[in-house]
Amino acid sequence: MTSQSQGIQQLLQAEKRAKDKLEEAKKRKEKRLKQAKEEAIAEIDHYRLQREKNFRQKQTNIMGSQGNLSTKIDEETTTKIRDLASNYRKNMESMIGHLLDKVYDINPEIHPNYAYTI
Repeated sequence: MTSQSQGIQQLLQAEKRAKDKLEEAKKRKEKRLKQAKEEAIAEIDHYRLQREKNFRQKQTNIMGSQGNLSTKIDEETTTKIRDLASNYRKNMESMIGHLLDKVYDINPEIHPNYAYTI
């Protein structure tokens, strides 16, 4: 009987050692997973910062050029308005005279489709 109880004791001890090894392996695995997760988060943060920096740089380039573009468009618009106003003042009298000449130049003629009946 003692040999059986010793055998049982050995089996229980072996089972306990196996449980301890499994728990230790689980703890190591959890530790590795936590470390991998932290590394992944750090890498994601680094990548995000890099992308945001690139985005801000591109945005500054584009918005800066748009700002220059809007001032350039404003300048061109004011120049065109000034030119149109000067052309209007310069040509207004001659155009009014030309239009009045056309209005007052009346040549009474009978239309070719009109049948002269007397």
